[in-house]
Amino acid sequence: MLKAGERLKEQRLAKGITLEEASLATKIRFSFLSHIEKSEYGKLPSAAYATGFVRNYADYLGLPEKEILALFRREFDENKTYKVLPQGMPRKEDFPLRRLKLKQAVILGVLFFAVLAFYILFQYRFAFLGPTLDVASPKDKAVVSSSNVLVSGKTSPESTIFVNDNPVAVTGNGSFKKEINVFPGDNKITIRSINRFGRETVVTRDVKAE
Repeated sequence: MLKAGERLKEQRLAKGITLEEASLATKIRFSFLSHIEKSEYGKLPSAAYATGFVRNYADYLGLPEKEILALFRREFDENKTYKVLPQGMPRKEDFPLRRLKLKQAVILGVLFFAVLAFYILFQYRFAFLGPTLDVASPKDKAVVSSSNVLVSGKTSPESTIFVNDNPVAVTGNGSFKKEINVFPGDNKITIRSINRFGRETVVTRDVKAE
């Protein structure tokens, strides 16, 4: 029984046309034309593509379209060629879309857990780090002419401040201040900020009173 692919190949050879030339003229891939001539229709993208390619190829070679399509339909069984898998299972061309969706889901999942981990670390950062402590006054190596020195600055709002082991009130925005007595000569002032996790930050100031 003469097949459509064989008839198309005979006509192409009779006209002295190579597959490369036919591919360029019809804009159909070289591999697709080769599959058609070998009646390997299952290697084409779909049944619609197979029918269209055969029709265009026949028209290019000057063969009667009805004759070639009749031969093609006689040997081509779409159900056997394209529905080998059980109904409901994805065809090969559906896999890239599923892989893309799976990849997107994985990326979104990674981003979600990354954001969650960042949020948890941010919320509990002071469990691992000491609180912030910025002492505005006095400056280190300051020389004062009074027996009283104002200690002020800013720390994390939830922290507790100690100046030379004496607790100091901290406002809602983390500011603190306390006036302390110093003795003539060199004085060391120690400011400690301790958060609720027991982490602390220490700043010292050397002050000379004249």
